[in-house]
Amino acid sequence: MLLIDCPWCGPRDDSEFQYGGEAHKRRPPAPDQVSDAVWADYLFHNQNPKGLYLERWRHSAGCRRWFNIARDTVSHAVLEVYPADALPSNAAARAVYEQNWRRENEAAADAAAVAETTETGA
Repeated sequence: MLLIDCPWCGPRDDSEFQYGGEAHKRRPPAPDQVSDAVWADYLFHNQNPKGLYLERWRHSAGCRRWFNIARDTVSHAVLEVYPADALPSNAAARAVYEQNWRRENEAAADAAAVAETTETGA
């Protein structure tokens, strides 16, 4: 059993919650204009780390709100619970956020999109 501390309702059994996948995962801009490979990467390529991981959860049997959890995937210990629109405040969780491989990929994709827009004059 995993005890999750909902920021609004307090500690509850994990059976009241719905797992929402990787936290801070940015949806591609204009999904109807991206390639199938980019869309598939967004949908299916998730981290599966051994250790600290940032996850989205929804209290489906309670307040129905989304929030994020910094959780150790080995021990299932919850290090921090924080709002969905915020970043983790815990130093270890913040380091995981900053070292996420998606950050590097997103920065490169943003730079390529800007370069393409500049070249085409769009």
